[in-house]
Amino acid sequence: MRPLLLLTVANIKSFTRDRAALFWTLAFPLIFVLLFGSIFTGGSSERSIGFADLDGTPASGQLKGAFAALWNLKIVDGTEDELLASMKKGDVVAVIIVPEGYSQTVAAKAGPANLTVYTDPSQSGADATTRQLVGFVLSAVNQAVAGVPPAVEPSFKPIQTNDLTFISYLVPSILGMSLMQVGIFASVPLVADRQKLILKRLQATPLRRWQLVGSNVLMRLLIAIVQTAIIVGVGSALYHVQVAGSWLLIGGLILLGSLAFIALGYVIASFAKTEDAANGMTSVVQFPLMFLSGTFFPIDAMPDALKTVARALPLTYLGDGLRQVMVDGTPFSPLWVCFAVLAVWLVACFGIAARFFKWQ
Repeated sequence: MRPLLLLTVANIKSFTRDRAALFWTLAFPLIFVLLFGSIFTGGSSERSIGFADLDGTPASGQLKGAFAALWNLKIVDGTEDELLASMKKGDVVAVIIVPEGYSQTVAAKAGPANLTVYTDPSQSGADATTRQLVGFVLSAVNQAVAGVPPAVEPSFKPIQTNDLTFISYLVPSILGMSLMQVGIFASVPLVADRQKLILKRLQATPLRRWQLVGSNVLMRLLIAIVQTAIIVGVGSALYHVQVAGSWLLIGGLILLGSLAFIALGYVIASFAKTEDAANGMTSVVQFPLMFLSGTFFPIDAMPDALKTVARALPLTYLGDGLRQVMVDGTPFSPLWVCFAVLAVWLVACFGIAARFFKWQ
């Protein structure tokens, strides 16, 4: 075990001295998060809120007018069921229900009339803004009625929607892409060491092959942990992306996905004869994985032919699984399928690398 740890430390020191490797592994994914996060969290602040008026009186109409008068707020009328369905699809960010008998309760000053307000707590920004808007409007209504206790009070109810903000979709996707890169780029230094006969010399030492391979794998798993901390930390601190699921499941996906892509990197190293060839083969593998696996946009938006390709790619299932667990994203495949496909890729790539990888 001691030789394995010492060799892992040596690999980490070698990696940290390589500025290009540090950039592509740690800084490049972070730039994606910051760039897209800055773009898609700005712009218009207009939001749509559903308004179901079950009372249908002038008093409830005045309440609706108070909400409609707010800047950049669009009121969508409909029945309670219609509006809740729209909210689940992401068409409105909240739904306000005015109960039957609202005007009578307010006029009689017999007690507060309760407005039911549906919000999605997982959408922290929209949830907080909706609560502020409702509080602002109702404080004005209560002041106008001048009743004690307050004439109108909100009753907030949670509802889970299938809609994700772009940054909530992006953070797990970029994390999956980063794990893919740290795995397949393992091929380049392996081929370089083989060209320089370093692997041949190491093979002549008392070190066993599993220790050589294990130190490389362990080093890249440690990098994956650092990547996860950086990307999730930035997403949470700057863009308020909240991790909703189990860290145990997230850790399992990160471990299985990292091992699958490291094995894929060893497959590339098995067939690349030179360092330049390894760079070229890595690029050929990397770009289809990045752009055809739903990293930057949902797979449902792709043409049917590309959907077929996406179903065969391991990054599709790693990104999908991370989105399901981290931010309650709508699944492309059941979570157990994501684990199963990654496991199949790991076993298949490990078998190919074990058969064809050469040390000299």
